[in-house]
Amino acid sequence: MIINKIYNENCLETMSRMENNFIDLTVTSPPYDNLRTYNGYSFDFESIAKELYRVTKDGGVIIWVVSDATLKGSETGTSFKQALYFIECGFKLHDTMIYNKESTTPVGGNRYFQRFEYMFVFSKGKPKTFNPITRKRLNKHNDKRTTRIKKTSRNKDGSWNVRKVKINEVVKIGNVWTYNPSNSGGKLESQHPAIFPEKLASDHIISWSNEGDLVYDCFMGSGTTAKMSILNKRSYIGSEMSSEYCDIIKQRLNTKQKELF
Repeated sequence: MIINKIYNENCLETMSRMENNFIDLTVTSPPYDNLRTYNGYSFDFESIAKELYRVTKDGGVIIWVVSDATLKGSETGTSFKQALYFIECGFKLHDTMIYNKESTTPVGGNRYFQRFEYMFVFSKGKPKTFNPITRKRLNKHNDKRTTRIKKTSRNKDGSWNVRKVKINEVVKIGNVWTYNPSNSGGKLESQHPAIFPEKLASDHIISWSNEGDLVYDCFMGSGTTAKMSILNKRSYIGSEMSSEYCDIIKQRLNTKQKELF
């Protein structure tokens, strides 16, 4: 199978030509609950989940970015149903991460406005790769202290267990990642109705794969996963049913590859 290529077809057709244990990482966001129109296309979720399990390498990871519609006053719960089905297929639900949207327009009604999506991390066994995104533990008091006391957990009597932590120590970030949805590329990308931020794709690619690994996106959309794979020195394969979006992807990737090479 040719890699570093976008296939203009249903992802089930693409995966049918893949060998077992072929993909290191999948980063994707499927059409969900008809919240957007994708040129009239729909998808067979259960068949896709089964095929993803077959083509994913042992220790490989699926990043499934999804949300739920609210119909007649009730959220559909589709995201959780899908998560449970992935587990039924054999995946482990390694983590339930949150994509927190930095700038979301408030809406009326008797509900708090929606400002996040789920980023389910499914693994085929124990993840074989984890390169955590880190940050420095800051000195909030701006003084000369090099350590501070951190409360860690409560005892049965209500008292706290404490430990000393180093200020400016490099630590892993948490599993709630905040991005501005408007930082998703330029005019080309905006022609797709539901793009996710480039840094979201990049952070997951860095976290769950190594240079030279193969990254797949079964709903390639405007090509963000492919672009970030190139920038992070990974190979990619993408499936996209819309010929219009495939044209957008080709323009994005050609522009990026000219910049790099």
